[in-house]
Amino acid sequence: MGKFRVVHYINQFFAGLGGEEKADLPPQDKEGPVGPGTAFNAAFAGEAEIVGTVICGDSYFNEHQEEAKADILERIKKYNPDLVVAGPAFNAGRYGMACGGVCKAVKETLNIPAVTGMFKENPGVEVYKKDVYIVETAGSAAGMREAVPKMAKLALKLAKGEALGTPSEEGYIPRGIRKNVFVEEYGAKRAVDMLVKKLKGEPYTTEYPMPDFDRVPPAPAVKDLSKATVALVTSGGIVPKGNPDKIEASSASRFGKYDLEGVDYLTPEKFQTAHGGYDPTYANQDPNRVLPVDVMRELEREGVIGKLHRYYYATVGNGTSVASAKKFAQEIAKELIADGVQAVILTST
Repeated sequence: MGKFRVVHYINQFFAGLGGEEKADLPPQDKEGPVGPGTAFNAAFAGEAEIVGTVICGDSYFNEHQEEAKADILERIKKYNPDLVVAGPAFNAGRYGMACGGVCKAVKETLNIPAVTGMFKENPGVEVYKKDVYIVETAGSAAGMREAVPKMAKLALKLAKGEALGTPSEEGYIPRGIRKNVFVEEYGAKRAVDMLVKKLKGEPYTTEYPMPDFDRVPPAPAVKDLSKATVALVTSGGIVPKGNPDKIEASSASRFGKYDLEGVDYLTPEKFQTAHGGYDPTYANQDPNRVLPVDVMRELEREGVIGKLHRYYYATVGNGTSVASAKKFAQEIAKELIADGVQAVILTST
């Protein structure tokens, strides 16, 4: 049998075509490996080779998903591949969503195996882990050297039709699929053995990892709301008309700060939503439905609150990674505290 034919999907950045300024690049393809494809070819160790590379800008894919997927699938098909590899996307949210979307489409439409790689907090993981194999990677491209061999190894096993081991054995992120297995020792003994190891400070591996929730203690109540400055912050994507900061419709990489001086009501002529995760019709008809400036002005006039903060902050929560959201929150909170804001109303969709 000859080498497996592989098509590699990457974004504009890893193709060397540019950064954010080229994120709107429509799909294109090139013969052979491009960028990290060279490392994959080496990791395949003669068992497979990249015969074609499909490239698409992150923003283009996420803003034209159906059109982009159809175009990308046609470009993949012409290379007659046995396997598709996408990324790795690390913690780049829009890239992760694209890699997951491409792999799922390849699996369901072309019926050939596909593998991608992402950081565990990439929003693409939560959306696509049940549909495709996602190898866990580091948070940035600094982890490329470790990611490529793991992805190549798993991809080859899938191409050969070999049975896969557990996620911990193969390096892919758990897909939420349970399988019955038989072990020599019954559960009670295994549990006691783990407890004894834990008490002794010895290493052990739990059979049922618990989710790690970020616990945040609530702030004390505002003592006198009638004297407080209250700010509006939204992940619902309400921005000035035209979206001047180009906040992405999905997997946002930025937030915006906008002036409400003299604004009593958000009009559809001056404001809109940039969010790509819900039907924008009603938000665009009346942006106050998502960012309630009208109600806050009423409360301000009635003396319920001291005043509405002059600026509001907006981003898009759709597919945005936890790491990005935390970064946005820290930067916004720093500014609000410096401006003397005592309370924040955070609206979503």
